[in-house]
Amino acid sequence: MNSQRLKTKIAGLELASPVLTASGCGGTGRELAQFCELTRLGAFVTTSVMARPRAGRPTPRVAETPSGILTAMGLPGPGVEGFLEHELPWLAEQGVPVVVSVAGNSAEEFAELAARLSGEPGVAAIEVNVACPNVADRGRMFAWHPGAAAAVVRAVRGAAPAGVPVIAKLTPDVTDIVTIALACVDAGADALTLINTVEGMAIDHRTLRPAVTGVSGGLSGPAIRPIALRCVYQVHAALPRTPIIGCGGVATGLDALEYVLAGASAVAVGTTLFHDPGAVPRIARELDEALAARRIERLADAVGLAHRPAGHAPPQVRPATPPPPHTAPQTAPAAVPPAREAAEAPAASGRPAEPDPAPAPAAEVKERTP
Repeated sequence: MNSQRLKTKIAGLELASPVLTASGCGGTGRELAQFCELTRLGAFVTTSVMARPRAGRPTPRVAETPSGILTAMGLPGPGVEGFLEHELPWLAEQGVPVVVSVAGNSAEEFAELAARLSGEPGVAAIEVNVACPNVADRGRMFAWHPGAAAAVVRAVRGAAPAGVPVIAKLTPDVTDIVTIALACVDAGADALTLINTVEGMAIDHRTLRPAVTGVSGGLSGPAIRPIALRCVYQVHAALPRTPIIGCGGVATGLDALEYVLAGASAVAVGTTLFHDPGAVPRIARELDEALAARRIERLADAVGLAHRPAGHAPPQVRPATPPPPHTAPQTAPAAVPPAREAAEAPAASGRPAEPDPAPAPAAEVKERTP
């Protein structure tokens, strides 16, 4: 694997690999360390940390669905003090960049968390989970409204340690995710994670009731990858200079490549870790192989490549083994001489032959702005 090819940068944070874990899917890091060295991750993203300890929702809070998982965990965790005492010190010793995800019920609570992280060793970036209920707005998610999402990002940016990137993680459950992304970047977000889970539900045919206690939950896994790709593509088109972490259904290196081509500078692996906890190094290796097969020497050269018109890729980006030239079949039927074909046509139709019409002019092809 070419380690130089996979290097990437997220708002000043240099990563040896563009493949990260997704928040909530790597446990505390100790669980994942049993299956792969954490130094082989681009970064470890923590479960969302809240101000106080939470038990989360009662069970059942996980249900399998076709090509995905429905979860309604309720953000269980030890609270920020427990995290700083027991979890962050161990992660800081592992030699992996740590992105701390934070969640709260008010902008003030988010700011309190960011301030509490200030000065703590091992915090490489802060991911702001704005898909949380806003207690001041009837429990509606911050990420549903540009103003509310921006207020949270602004509060975190103002309280976060200097030089630590702030990453806003957005939900796809909005009419226009570009508007939310623009508001967050204007408020101080250095990068974006796209996307959080998609709200959905399942009904247990045995109990005849919703499959998870909270009625609805967050859908993740391969089922949401087309939605996430669309969001990444749209936001990159509007904010081409803003780093994006693509998240949703990443299971292979080719999945990761799709996100990169759509505009992501990195990807986060989530649901795949539940059945393949060693997936992150494998996906990084497969992504490197996919880039090499296309003669792409740097990941940065592929970021947003799908936005360029056909034929406008960098000169080095081309298949390593071009397809063989087309060859005619060995036994082709004898061609009818043109003169004979013209002579027979009137007799077959019973009408005089007419000259072929002039070819119609080629229609002008216009690019469509997403």
